[in-house]
Amino acid sequence: MEQLTYTSDELRSYLPTGWEIVGEPAWDDKKNQLTITVLDNVDFDWPVVITAKDVEEHERIGALDRAMDDVFRSRLGRHTRGMGFAG
Repeated sequence: MEQLTYTSDELRSYLPTGWEIVGEPAWDDKKNQLTITVLDNVDFDWPVVITAKDVEEHERIGALDRAMDDVFRSRLGRHTRGMGFAG
């Protein structure tokens, strides 16, 4: 698979208010995956991982949507300042 990329607008459209992208997305040729680090509104950073397999199964934007959903679900299961603990 060719290197996977997303535009800044595509990435920002999936981020909640107050969240931001940290650094540049990084493509790993060996793992065939793109990792994007996002910073939530309470200063925790989260890796958003999109694999080539995800893109094959869900298309490019669908894979981004699923990866962001995984981050949101992970975030809700952890102690975070201001959020308490869910789970």
